[in-house]
Amino acid sequence: MSASRKIAFIGLGIMGSPMAANLVKAGHDVTGFNLTQPPIDALVAAGGKGASSIADAVKNAEIVITMVPADPQVEQVILGEDGVLANVAEGTLVIDMSSITPQTSIKVEAAAKPKGIRTLDAPVSGGEAGAIEAVLSIMVGGDTADFAEAKPILDALGTTVIHVGPAGAGQTVKAANQLIVAVNIQVLAEAVVFLENAGVDLPAALDVLGGGLAGSTVLNRKKANMIDRQFAPGFRIDLHHKDMGIVTDAARAVGAALPVGAVVAQLVASARANGDGSLDHSALLRGVERLSGREVK
Repeated sequence: MSASRKIAFIGLGIMGSPMAANLVKAGHDVTGFNLTQPPIDALVAAGGKGASSIADAVKNAEIVITMVPADPQVEQVILGEDGVLANVAEGTLVIDMSSITPQTSIKVEAAAKPKGIRTLDAPVSGGEAGAIEAVLSIMVGGDTADFAEAKPILDALGTTVIHVGPAGAGQTVKAANQLIVAVNIQVLAEAVVFLENAGVDLPAALDVLGGGLAGSTVLNRKKANMIDRQFAPGFRIDLHHKDMGIVTDAARAVGAALPVGAVVAQLVASARANGDGSLDHSALLRGVERLSGREVK
């Protein structure tokens, strides 16, 4: 176990709550803040501490971790008038684990550096289950020495923790991750409808497919959702829609063509337009059902 550190954790949502709890389990002194009270109470019950504001949470913190939905919240929480940079001491390490544009991560680093505050962008993959089980994949952008300091802390949250380059690089890799995941979910959904329409035993078919080259983490994690039509969010379509915007914009900026990704981005947007934004991204299955003329329950 790593040496105990004083950590402020801002953003106790679907991902942030179990991540903060895992840091407590690892022996760290964790103070959490969230816009709603129940997740704060849950962290306190797990052995952490609660805060009434960002300023309260980050007071005396050595490490600040932020885990919020998108770029506007990162800018407000970190760069805002009452945000992290306005309230932490020089030398503090701020680790943003949200999934945002690389440009925002670079903007955060540029604002923090003159204040002597260090930053890392460290988005994650693995969804709610990965956060609960502390088996996330964490891709980290920023200074090599800062990554070395952060790694023992991040090891309490994930099993794959890798430094991928300078500020913004973590977000670029996360964008690629979201591209791969969305395409995988979409094609799995298409396979499910194809198999059902053909009258095949779906659970048996997915089991055998999972044992061959068609197998994937997406298939393993999402097949139960699709078989049972249970789409309680581990990762909402609304958020994946945001991420597909990030990857298509970032790819255009570097001159990379995403022909399949662009189509899937539109299918994610369609799912959202049809009212599925609050469902898990495995609910892309519902879009395939609509296109196939099936009743969507």
